[in-house]
Amino acid sequence: MRYLPDFSGIPTLSALTMFGLLLRQDIAIDLGTANTVIMVDGEVVIDEPSIVAIDQTKNRVIAVGQEALYMHEKAHKNIRTVRPLRGGVIADFAMAEAMIRGFLAKIPGSRRLLKPNLRLMVCIPSGITEVEERAVRDSAERAGAREVYLIHEPMAAALGMDLDVEAPEGNMVIDIGGGTTEIAVITLGGIVCDRSIRIAGDELNADIVEYIRRQHNLQIGERTAERIKIDIGAAIADIPDPPPNQPVRGKDIMTGTPRTLSISYREIVSALDKSISKILEAVMQTLGATPPEIAADLVERGIHMAGGGALLRGLDERIAQQTHLPVRIAEDPLRAIAKGTSYALRNLNKFHFLLVKS
Repeated sequence: MRYLPDFSGIPTLSALTMFGLLLRQDIAIDLGTANTVIMVDGEVVIDEPSIVAIDQTKNRVIAVGQEALYMHEKAHKNIRTVRPLRGGVIADFAMAEAMIRGFLAKIPGSRRLLKPNLRLMVCIPSGITEVEERAVRDSAERAGAREVYLIHEPMAAALGMDLDVEAPEGNMVIDIGGGTTEIAVITLGGIVCDRSIRIAGDELNADIVEYIRRQHNLQIGERTAERIKIDIGAAIADIPDPPPNQPVRGKDIMTGTPRTLSISYREIVSALDKSISKILEAVMQTLGATPPEIAADLVERGIHMAGGGALLRGLDERIAQQTHLPVRIAEDPLRAIAKGTSYALRNLNKFHFLLVKS
């Protein structure tokens, strides 16, 4: 007699699919204009530039994140780089979806047989419109998320800096990212007053490009401006241990030939002054709208800063001089918002009231 193999103990494809639906992976995303930080189970798994590279001859995405940044401003005519977010919001819907999908594919274990049920929380600027909120939700859903939650950046930043957002005490948070500066006063789990202005890291880079073009007749790119800002950028002229002059390479506007010049940090202070003054103006406006009892709390608790812009030399001191309040920078300002978003997602039942309603 011939015996046939017994497959009864092996789950069918439909059973595998159903089991996969029972799995869940919680992913927190700080979808920034300049950088995207993704955390899974409280650990950073992605920290890369928010940029996509496209092969225009085949009309397909060939790289996202760091690989795409290597091509930015250096690629040939068949390759185009796109930054899907501008001013803290999605400017290119299709590219934002492709970027999120690409980042999710980079998460360790994302290529396993059983696909988990993705639950995403994305932080967004407090000043964006309902249409812009919808764009974020749709991009995340189309990239594969089954559940999408949104949280405002100032609240995520406060959680990421271990502030008690539920306490009946006022906390002021300033988040200076790539596309927006978010300023908010928080108490009892809500935002009392806030300002969201589209002057942040990208605008500071543009200021440096314009200053060097106008003062030195030298044309430089966005990447060079970013490097100058990080290496010798400052918000005040008198800082301890000032950085040395930095050589800057670019193209001479008059002759079209490559040229190198040396630039000092004091010149960058001058280049950034106008934009920093606008940020300070928004801070003062927010303080002016703060109720007296909450303002009294800020005398002791001070101002808390997060985001890459918080690392600009002397900016905390300049804000302290303007507001007469103590200013504290987050321990890890670049990842504070992602940490807060991850914490809120892992404690969703506790912080459900912080979510942006759809």
